[in-house]
Amino acid sequence: MSVVTPLHMGALHPYEQALTLLLAFGPFVLLGLVIWIRRRQDRANDENS
Repeated sequence: MSVVTPLHMGALHPYEQALTLLLAFGPFVLLGLVIWIRRRQDRANDENS
């Protein structure tokens, strides 16, 4: 019964798999990018002050 549950809607198409990965990991990648950019800006401001 546990094998049937994840497959109840069938296999995902490749674009659906890509969309699922984008929705799952995209926010974390975006957050990491924002943190990296802000730290660079803060470091540049500290060097100029």
